[in-house]
Amino acid sequence: MPERKQRLMALRHVASQISSDEDLDGLLRDLVRSAVQQDDWDLGSVMSIDLAHGYGLVVTRFETSILPQHTEDRWELATSPSLIALQKNEPVYIRDALESTQFPGYRREAKERGYRTVLVLPMSSKDSEGRPMVLTVASRSVRDVSEEDLTFMATVVHLGSIAIERAHRQRAQHESHLRLQNALEAQRRLLRDVLAGGSVEHLTSTLADLLGGPVLVIDFFANHLVGAGSPAPASMDDAEWQRWLAGAFGRETVTLVRESIQRFQQTSIDIALHRGLNVKAAIAPLKVDEELVGALLTFGVTGSGDLHQLMLESARFALSVQMMRSVVRFRFETRTLTELFFEIVERRWRDEEDILQRGRRLGLSLVSPLRMLVVDFPDQRVPADAARAASNLSVESHGTVELLARQLHVPIHIVTVGSGLVCLIPQDGLRDVSALPRLAKRISETLARSLGREPIVAIGEVFQGIEPLASEWERCWRMIRVARKFGRSGPLDIQGLGPLPMLMGAADSADVHGFVDGTIGGLVDHDRSSGTPYLDTLAAYLRSGCRSQPCADAMGLHVTTLRYRLSRIQELFGIDVESPERRFAVELAIQLHTLTNAGANPAASRKTLPRNRD
Repeated sequence: MPERKQRLMALRHVASQISSDEDLDGLLRDLVRSAVQQDDWDLGSVMSIDLAHGYGLVVTRFETSILPQHTEDRWELATSPSLIALQKNEPVYIRDALESTQFPGYRREAKERGYRTVLVLPMSSKDSEGRPMVLTVASRSVRDVSEEDLTFMATVVHLGSIAIERAHRQRAQHESHLRLQNALEAQRRLLRDVLAGGSVEHLTSTLADLLGGPVLVIDFFANHLVGAGSPAPASMDDAEWQRWLAGAFGRETVTLVRESIQRFQQTSIDIALHRGLNVKAAIAPLKVDEELVGALLTFGVTGSGDLHQLMLESARFALSVQMMRSVVRFRFETRTLTELFFEIVERRWRDEEDILQRGRRLGLSLVSPLRMLVVDFPDQRVPADAARAASNLSVESHGTVELLARQLHVPIHIVTVGSGLVCLIPQDGLRDVSALPRLAKRISETLARSLGREPIVAIGEVFQGIEPLASEWERCWRMIRVARKFGRSGPLDIQGLGPLPMLMGAADSADVHGFVDGTIGGLVDHDRSSGTPYLDTLAAYLRSGCRSQPCADAMGLHVTTLRYRLSRIQELFGIDVESPERRFAVELAIQLHTLTNAGANPAASRKTLPRNRD
């Protein structure tokens, strides 16, 4: 009875010792010391079993001797009873290690360190790296181990396993608490940076550190890509990655990501870099008022659970706030510049100095030489949500033109006019005079991919001042009307279109309108009210050189029908084209009438480039 009581007191002491230390290493030291001291062993150790590499690693030791001795901390499992203890989940008892031939490693160390009896007990707990462990005790004399001894040692090991599992849980809780604190601190840091007006580049770098991997932020409004860290560092360093983003591949990536979100609702995407190298990225859309404004792409960022999701949502929220500032700035600057532009071209200003000051506040000097480039979008056949589609088209095209100008080092001010863009380009900041035609060509080719076909890009001449700006707008608009009439697209200038824009400009005068009305006005009115084809017949007759049969063949008429129409035209309207002078006058009137009705007055609408397509 006294011995049993002594054993119970010993277990109580073991439990109190190993429960007093929350540190795993300290706990294991206390466990070995208690196991050795409470059951009169001479030395002991805890060993982690590395099954993958076939070794047992000593984690901690305790020895009653104070003399320094050589110790082996790494054992091959083939020479250790630890693997047998774990596989059978029962103690391995070696009565005399000096006499045993089964475990040569223990026999060799027993000679060096002077111990005889060894007891190896499997533990149900694991170390900090998830490896199984065993507790080993040894005696310097040969010792018989009874069932009661085994029960006592098994209870000690069990108490130790409970304490180890508790330490694991406490450590996991502590690490989880630290991660949560770090995530909350990262949230605060992100919001501070955003509210303080930090740049997207700084924010992107912070996000890469926070999420633990390369990230790419795409701003659809600015058509801008900001990357932090290469997604394939072995094949493409950070500098090469930045050049890749700034080039044509970067522009294609913007379109690809936008379509992946809007059309396919994808949450990941494969990006082809070069030499057959693809990288996979997770896509997180960024929205402001339910409008897609950007995207966050993460490469190789692994993680799951609520905390990772919280960090990702924090990143999205911070970027959305940053994008919202960009959206507001874009809309304000675009609206303000558009208002100023139309006030000038509609000649509604009263104080010229006020107009000049407003331009200077927007970074546009109206007293310096400028050149105008007008982009006219082709007709878009869109469904019921046409307003939003047109808005997205203008935003996307605005960003694309801005990016292209930046790549060609062309300073630019872009005015959004609904179904087109007006680009005002300062000439004193233009390094290369050939850059403007190249920019017009790049705009036409790049926008063709998103618009479905090439837009008209009218290139104006150099002007200086407010009134010349309004006149140049009218000239560019006349070029667009001519291009529309003849089905032209792509880059155009006044030389490429010949005298037609000049003729159209003259056709808008009151004298010319009077000439057209006096020559063919009655015929035009009759066709409009009665639906007769007299004007088309007369125009076809003049084009055929006033030859009846070729004209009838071209119109698909019988020659008698053609002659009847021509006689009616002469009877009703007094139009005679037999003499060269009258023929020239009528033909000129028809051409002027066609030109003046090919489009509307460019100042008549502030929302869109006019499109009265007769």
